[in-house]
Amino acid sequence: MEKNAEKSNMIFGVRAVIEAIEAGSTIDKVFIKHDTTGELSRELLTLTRERAIPVQRVPLEKLNRLTRKNHQGVVAFISPVAYHDLEETCTRLFEEGKTPALLVLDGITDTRNFGAMARTADCAGFDAIVIPERGSVSVTPEAIKTSAGALFHIPVCRVRNLTDAVRLIKACGIKVAGASEKAAHDYTQADFRVPTAIVMGAEDTGISQQVLRECDELVAIPMRGNISSLNVSVAAGVMMYELVRQRGLDAPE
Repeated sequence: MEKNAEKSNMIFGVRAVIEAIEAGSTIDKVFIKHDTTGELSRELLTLTRERAIPVQRVPLEKLNRLTRKNHQGVVAFISPVAYHDLEETCTRLFEEGKTPALLVLDGITDTRNFGAMARTADCAGFDAIVIPERGSVSVTPEAIKTSAGALFHIPVCRVRNLTDAVRLIKACGIKVAGASEKAAHDYTQADFRVPTAIVMGAEDTGISQQVLRECDELVAIPMRGNISSLNVSVAAGVMMYELVRQRGLDAPE
């Protein structure tokens, strides 16, 4: 994240963070000094639990690196965009008569990859991106910049538990297709003309086992050269534009 952008969406101090949450600001995450105690701190933690805001206990040195001002053991970041509710998003898409196309990201931590995938998702006409609260990227100024502003346009649904989110997506009538190099089927053999959520995993570990088990099907992108895998943003682009290709085949002349 660029330094000026980072400072522009940072707030610090227990009372300031509490007031921001109560005012309805979309808080991306809160860092709290690991041994912080007191009535205000308890009030803050209660609020974060009620609003499902990610909290990370960190050493004082971490907070001091973020700001040298009087942070009182608490630093928070305001998200540049408001996150969307997944169930409401899925319901709205069907009500609007759309054939939903979702991009689900499991364990993606590189902000630039996230921004690149968001840019492609918007160009490909995808309806939403789903990310987990923990162990994942979030919408930051750097991600927005890398996305060429696409993250201002495509809804991002941040969920507490990605496995539960995939189950919800399936319950809404959307097929879940996971990209896995171990899959037996070529990605072009999948039917993306139906309501579809494409799941992409981290480059080093892939899709988590819990999410893999929930996928309706697993598909692979063939590798013909000496390198055995693609950059995740490139792989996501290949998958998303296969969906575009297939749905274009049904388009009227």
